[in-house]
Amino acid sequence: MLLKADKNKLRQKRHMRVRNHLHGTAERPRLNVFRSLKHIYAQVIDDEKGTTLAAASSLDKDFQGTGGNIAAAKAVGAAIAKKALAAGISEVVFDRGGYIYHGRVAALAQAARDGGLKF
Repeated sequence: MLLKADKNKLRQKRHMRVRNHLHGTAERPRLNVFRSLKHIYAQVIDDEKGTTLAAASSLDKDFQGTGGNIAAAKAVGAAIAKKALAAGISEVVFDRGGYIYHGRVAALAQAARDGGLKF
């Protein structure tokens, strides 16, 4: 009998493999992306202190529309860029969370770049 691979476990393995080489610092924190079927989330994290410096998601109160599409990812990317710049962060390290750089993840990254973040 063939067993179907658990896609989330495979994604988590990819994410941990990348995280062994990718670290956020106070000068250049990590922009982490998590996507579910219904929503998308982004955090700017300082790994040295273990703190979240800025966060945005499609669950925020000021968010309009549905959270599981590319338009939502663009809105979250613009929001995280705005919050990060307000916190004095202009350069980040992009952590795609083990996801393929395509679709919603790429749209969030491009919107964050357009919002003023450098990575």
